[in-house]
Parts: sequence; structure tokens; C-alpha cells
Amino acid sequence: MVERQSLFARMRDNLLQQQAEIERRLESGEHYGLASSLRDNTGELSSIDNHPGDVASEVYERGKDVALLEQDDLHLVRIGQALAAMDAGTYGTCLTCGKPIPAERLEAIPETLYCVDHSPRQYVSQRRPAEEDYLDNPFGRSSRDDYGYNGFDGEDAWQIVESWGNSDSPAMAERPGDNYDRLGTEDDENDGYVEPLESFLATDITGRHVSVVRNREYSAYMHEGEGATLDDLADDSRDELRYDE
Repeated sequence: MVERQSLFARMRDNLLQQQAEIERRLESGEHYGLASSLRDNTGELSSIDNHPGDVASEVYERGKDVALLEQDDLHLVRIGQALAAMDAGTYGTCLTCGKPIPAERLEAIPETLYCVDHSPRQYVSQRRPAEEDYLDNPFGRSSRDDYGYNGFDGEDAWQIVESWGNSDSPAMAERPGDNYDRLGTEDDENDGYVEPLESFLATDITGRHVSVVRNREYSAYMHEGEGATLDDLADDSRDELRYDE
């Protein structure tokens, strides 16, 4: 009990010291730079006619200043709650489970009122931006592939535009690699046919003579061993295969 009281006395001194330091910093007048306007920082009469990129550093610093100021305000509130708990005789006891908070935790976070298991900070918020309900994926409102639709949709329109070039590199591609010819969205999607077999297997107008074009799809088809072999196709169709180099 004596050790616990000595610990609480040290924690009170620590909290009072932190409280005085934060209040002195907030009363200094600068407020992390928020006392000066964006016009003073940029030297411009107005930033309305500037591109956002021209004042990017100033906007970033202003956002950081706001975050630091809010952090100090929150820290002051927690220090005040801890000091009030000391006056009420409840300091050092978890508000949720009522068990004593270990001395090591109080030494590390003097303003805490919870044990490790019930600390509110450990819970990750499951709240998501409302925009995700509408923009859940690229072309989420214009792609109709998930509905069994095979016609022209928004994704197809973008693929046509993208085929003329973009600013991507292989490292940024949908499937990272080293081929600049395959950087588009779903560039492995079949274009003009459904099954890979249709891209290299063809017949004449009578349907009696089968031709095989040894293109890239043919090589991939044979390498992956997908479906029937060409010998099986010849036996099934009873047609003579003619290979076009």
C-alpha cells in the first residue's frame, strides 16, 4: 500500500508538470503556427488564384499544426480526468473491470484510467467512408460484368482510351511485371473471343478444314495443358489439322 501511495504521488507530480507545460505552450500565442495566416506564410495577397500544388507545403504544415493543437487539447482533458480520479480516490483502478492498473502501465501512461485489456485506444473503428458504398471498385457504377452482361460497358470504354497510353509503369500495373505492352486494366481479358481455343483454331467456310495459328494464345494453351490436346481434337472432329506457321 505504501508503494502504491508513493507511486500515485509521483504520478501526480508528473501529471501536473505535463499540464503546466502544455498550458504554457498553448498560451505562448503561436498555437503551432496557427496564429499566422496562410497569406503571411506564402507572401501572396490571396491564394485563390494559385494551383493547390503551389501551396502544398503550406497546406500540409497547416494541417499538421491543427493536429498537434487537437492532440494537446485532448491530452489536457485526460490529465484533468486523471487528477480528478486522484482526488476521488479511484485513480489506479480500471474504470471498466475495477482491477488495479499495473504500476508499469501507470509509469508509461500516467493519465490512463484503464487497464491494457479495456483501453479504448486499442479498438479499431469499423466505420468506413460513405463514398465506398458507391465507389467500391473502379467502374463500380458502369461495369456490368458481374451481371453476366457481355456487351459494351464503362470498363470497355476505359480500356479503349487506356490503349492509347497512360502514365503507368510495369511496377504500377495491375499485375506487376516488366512488359510495357500489358499495362492496361484487365489486359489479359480475351478480346474478340470467349475461350482461348477460339483465338488460334479456325475452319474454312465449309467447316471441314481446321487451321491452327501458333500465336501467343496457342503457346500459352499448350504450355498450361488446358483442355484437350490438338491430337484429341483431330480424333474427335475426324478432320485433318493444317498448321499455319
